[in-house]
Amino acid sequence: MSVGRAAGHPDYTSAGTSKFIPEIWSGKLLDKFYTATVYSEIANTDYEGEIKKVGDKVIIRTVPTITIKDYVKGQKLTYENPESAAVDLTIDYGKYFGFECDDIDAYQSDIALMDKWSDDAGMQMKIAIDYHVWSTIYNSASSYNKGTTAGYRSGSFNLGTSGSPVQLTKANIIDYIVDCGTVLDEYDVPATDRWMVISAWIANLLKKSDLKDASMTGDGQSVLRNGRLGMIDRFTLYLSNQVYSVTDTVLCYYVQFGHKKALTFASQITKTEQLRSSDTFADIVRGLNVYGFEVLQPTLMGTLYCRK
Repeated sequence: MSVGRAAGHPDYTSAGTSKFIPEIWSGKLLDKFYTATVYSEIANTDYEGEIKKVGDKVIIRTVPTITIKDYVKGQKLTYENPESAAVDLTIDYGKYFGFECDDIDAYQSDIALMDKWSDDAGMQMKIAIDYHVWSTIYNSASSYNKGTTAGYRSGSFNLGTSGSPVQLTKANIIDYIVDCGTVLDEYDVPATDRWMVISAWIANLLKKSDLKDASMTGDGQSVLRNGRLGMIDRFTLYLSNQVYSVTDTVLCYYVQFGHKKALTFASQITKTEQLRSSDTFADIVRGLNVYGFEVLQPTLMGTLYCRK
């Protein structure tokens, strides 16, 4: 808003007739902040190389479980023919973007429109794929690693189920994370490369829990001082606003946890190209991402079904 004028004083602003005072557009764009994506951190890409060039499916063979039998002297031995099911990783999803920038707009603009729009499109692509992953695998964990009787050996952990979510508070959040770790322990899941993806409100509870005491974490500063959640009970914690949620009387969340070998992801085509429009004087930019993902080992993944 320009400075006010006395009655009868000429208007020299850009809105007036003389326009001696121009309207200036900033050469800098307002910073745009994007939703954090985590699928690339918690999934492995072990089979991406095999499907990068050709084909739409990788058939992944699994190791069979050999039976151990009792033995006494002189007995006749029996033999088995080991067999295990194969798992398919299919490249069956695709997402794209496309936009057009008129030559006149590109020439007269004081910022690099094509570059800025392309950068945004790339980030939006990652966000869309991240949400697709979480909204697809949210209930793919082994039945022993979720529900009200989780725990392969003991069945003694309540991780929540539809109609009966566990309610997280700052007083019990650490206990539930430790329970999730024990559930994986009962399935002999390796202690390394474990992950858990949590919502911002869960991170809020953690920062208000006993972790605010630096001596609890072994760090020099508490999470309230440095804001870093880091690792808790062998889980590397990732914060995401794309944790899958449903309305189950109240808003409930499928908090996923597991080992990096549980989920595999493969991107076959990641292509961005620029070409001339055939209909007008403009450049077209378009991008394509063809990909697939699969929960290969549900026993290496679990679900905490929770509410605020």
